[in-house]
Amino acid sequence: MCGITGFLELPQDRHSSDSGAVLLEQMARALERRGPDDGGVWADPERGIGLGFRRLAIIDLSRSGSQPMLSRDGRYVVVFNGEVYNHGELRRELERRGHRFRGRSDTEALVEAIAQWGVRDAVLRCHGMFAIAAWDRATDTLSLVRDRLGKKPLYWGWAAGTLVFASELKALHRHPQFRPQIDRAALRDYLRYGYVPAPRTIFSEVFKPAPGSIVEVSRASGVSEARPYWSLRDVAQGGIDERFAGSPTNALDELERVLGDSVTARMVADVPLGAFLSGGTDSSLVVALMQARSPLPVQTFTIGFTEAGYDEATWARAVATSLGTNHTELYVSPSEAQGVIPELPRIYDEPLADSSQIPTVLVSRLARREVTVSLSGDGGDELFGGYGRYRLASRAWSAVNRVPRIARPPAASLLAAAGSCSRLWPADRLGRARRSSLPDRARRLAALITARDRDALYDEIVSLWSDPAPVVGLDAPSRPDSHQELSDGGSFLEAMMYRDAVTYLPDDILAKVDRASMDASLEVRNPLLDHRVVELAWSLPPALKLRDGRGKWPLRALLSRHLPDELVERPKQGFDVPLGAWLRGPLRKWAESLLSAERLRDEGHLEVAPVRAAWDEHLRGAHDHRHTLWAVLMFEAWLEAW
Repeated sequence: MCGITGFLELPQDRHSSDSGAVLLEQMARALERRGPDDGGVWADPERGIGLGFRRLAIIDLSRSGSQPMLSRDGRYVVVFNGEVYNHGELRRELERRGHRFRGRSDTEALVEAIAQWGVRDAVLRCHGMFAIAAWDRATDTLSLVRDRLGKKPLYWGWAAGTLVFASELKALHRHPQFRPQIDRAALRDYLRYGYVPAPRTIFSEVFKPAPGSIVEVSRASGVSEARPYWSLRDVAQGGIDERFAGSPTNALDELERVLGDSVTARMVADVPLGAFLSGGTDSSLVVALMQARSPLPVQTFTIGFTEAGYDEATWARAVATSLGTNHTELYVSPSEAQGVIPELPRIYDEPLADSSQIPTVLVSRLARREVTVSLSGDGGDELFGGYGRYRLASRAWSAVNRVPRIARPPAASLLAAAGSCSRLWPADRLGRARRSSLPDRARRLAALITARDRDALYDEIVSLWSDPAPVVGLDAPSRPDSHQELSDGGSFLEAMMYRDAVTYLPDDILAKVDRASMDASLEVRNPLLDHRVVELAWSLPPALKLRDGRGKWPLRALLSRHLPDELVERPKQGFDVPLGAWLRGPLRKWAESLLSAERLRDEGHLEVAPVRAAWDEHLRGAHDHRHTLWAVLMFEAWLEAW
């Protein structure tokens, strides 16, 4: 797990000199937390290419695993962030083809695989998480590759005609020609969703490659369109068209086999390894499968909160006791949790408005005291229908369809004025919201009943600002292009799961965990997001995932093979903090300084009136705007820092 960066000057824009190595070192140094163990640069001034690297040593701790790394034939130079879990298998096949290896790192297996098969065919053979920059010295072509599910970050863009790339935006800021401008359309989408959906970033002329894609840059012809080498849409559609043929028991057996193999592969490391354990289904299942494969107690880590209703540490402790893990928990006070907030703009150098970033930072720091690698349960909700909003959306769409279209606008008006109807709105916004006020629920119901189709209805449910256009001063907000790519053969549940898997999962959940963990120099691995687990999950019919009004039945049924039912069949609880109360209390002064009318007016990025209105309503308790306000606050704090 590492940080990569670099640049490529196209012939018509050459302006650097032999000082490129110094610049690369400066850019790489910005990523030092991602790779505190080692660093390196490689440059070819004649071609205007430079690759920089910071290393967190996990496999083959010797110098033979250092990067940038050249293929033995000298054609390719590679920097690589991530892990290739099947590198031993690749190595054996390459050895049969005559390749010889200096060490045993996965980087060497990767670069020799690229030399043997080319970039696209090589990454198709790789099982893992990765962001790769590969320079082909024979064709003067740079390939930028992102893993199938988007677990590892990668940014690329322009600095006065020079292409620059990095694992995080903070490295691009070190390039003297980098003059970023805020993309107002990206800001609009950020306020709506709490993250910037790929391929946009918060900056114009800076982009995120879509998961499972390759961007090629030729010195002769410039940048090509991002080309997919693996498509979640194809996987999802294939699963819909050809369902798993066996019984539910057969499905559980196959899931345990595939997920068990995924866990086993992710337990290989030359450094101490453990797991996050929240006590929920996903992390508990990952830990159970780890412990079943470990001769020693697995090290597990949990953060607890003293506030009532926001603490899962008790459940995590019970799971750890039942499984026999070596468990570490840390209870943090409100002031300790709030102490993380000033660091968030440095950690998240692109705005992210997921307040669970606070406990994620804390649990990453806790785990790093004992281990260098931690497994996590991310991905279970998107693959197996775990979010409460999926059931909410399905019920809401059924109810909306029973109302004649002509009657929907007046019904919406009545709902907006009728807080008594709020009992129909479950207290579940992205799995994080609790105790929404009655007017808030009624307002949401009013928006849902006027939705033109089921995708628009779901868009309303996952939105922070329902209409951020007036806040940014742009036209109506767009939706990410990938929302409606599945055919009509899929269910509404599958349409929602797919949308989340290609947007919310990589751009919010995985980005949140990557930045928090790598800031602590901790590698996090996700067994549920092995592409073979994903392919199996998409072949399972919706009725197998959603049973008795609850999602993730296969994961819960599998977990029941390892834990007593009372630790499995319990309500879902998000990784949350009492943000609404904090904003009215100890965070009020900080928030007020960022939301002042004078500040907003001087900056010119956000309209004063709607922001101040939301802040005033929240302070008075008239509406619960904690998530919409957190989006503004994280943008303002980021703007101040960067």
